[in-house]
Amino acid sequence: MKTSNPVLARLGQAAERERSAGYAPTGPYGAPGYPQQYPTEAGYPAAPPTVSTMSVDDVVVKTVTLLGILGVSAAAAWVMVPDALVGVAWIGAAVVGLVLGLIISFSRMANPALVVAYAVVEGVFVGMVSKYFETLYDGIVLQATTATFGVFFLMTVLYRAKVIRATPKFVKGMVAVIAGLFGVMLINLVLALFGVNTGLRDGSPLAIGFSLVCIVVAALSFVLSFKEVEDGVRMGLPQRYSWVAAFGILVSLVWLYIEILRMLSYFQGDD
Repeated sequence: MKTSNPVLARLGQAAERERSAGYAPTGPYGAPGYPQQYPTEAGYPAAPPTVSTMSVDDVVVKTVTLLGILGVSAAAAWVMVPDALVGVAWIGAAVVGLVLGLIISFSRMANPALVVAYAVVEGVFVGMVSKYFETLYDGIVLQATTATFGVFFLMTVLYRAKVIRATPKFVKGMVAVIAGLFGVMLINLVLALFGVNTGLRDGSPLAIGFSLVCIVVAALSFVLSFKEVEDGVRMGLPQRYSWVAAFGILVSLVWLYIEILRMLSYFQGDD
């Protein structure tokens, strides 16, 4: 099965090897063409091991699980972290989450424990950001949460209706745009640490325009995640890779939520 995603292609090849691992060219007595036999305590041959493949339902369950973990972590951080340490916890969780996200993204192995750890850390990050904005603007967190899931369900409907399709050109363009936005935000963050205001995050018309672009791109990134799920199911990837697919959806949800939260704050008036 062909795919434009080189990572999925490699994973598909690995899955094919795993599916065929339960068979060998020789039988129990060296006869060719027989399935490999595995002895049991009773002395009778057992069936060869099978590799369960991922499904859309697996991804849905894993995504809901990660969202639940993130929500519990965010609520715990909101309650337990004192106001004086919100900034420290915010920055610390952001850095750790970035490192874990990069490891998961560039790793060829599906590590559920690492994905769960990412959800916990991102929960702390989301909790601290939400607490900060809610302190300034009452009710903004509920508005941002509602808008985030509204956009997610809208993109799901559009994708299922094939209004938006993940063509090879679309995928390449989205990857380039996301990489560019990531670079811009990273540069802006570094400059902000040195007291340089680029105008991208200060509520100015430029900041509003930049947030709009980020919101649109974050919303469209769900298309990449949905395509990844489809390709993974079609290629018969092992079930554990549903954690990786759920991780991709979680990343987009968190990004979209933060951008919507920031956008809403621009229209709340003066402090």
